Amino acid sequence: MEDITIKNNINAVVGPGLDKLKDAGEAQKTADGKTFADTLSESLAKVNSLQKEADKAIEDLVSGNSQNIHETMIAVNKADLAFRMTMQVRNKIVEAYQEVMRLQI
Repeated sequence: MEDITIKNNINAVVGPGLDKLKDAGEAQKTADGKTFADTLSESLAKVNSLQKEADKAIEDLVSGNSQNIHETMIAVNKADLAFRMTMQVRNKIVEAYQEVMRLQI
């Protein structure tokens, strides 16, 4: 299965303002030295790895390499929950961006 491409398609969501956000993000580092963009990238990578684990568990179950349906269902549900959470975070980011764009200067 292909990688989740939210990270690759973020230009379509943010548009030309992405470079400005990256520049602003460099100035806003957290206490551990990570920017918001770094944290978001790590989260997307984790969601992608959970999806790959779920796909592998499904393949193993279907091919007969694994007989444990419980572990397969847990892996699928973990991936589903992580993806839903990521989509909600994306929706909030887009909503905040749109709100900023509506502000009168």
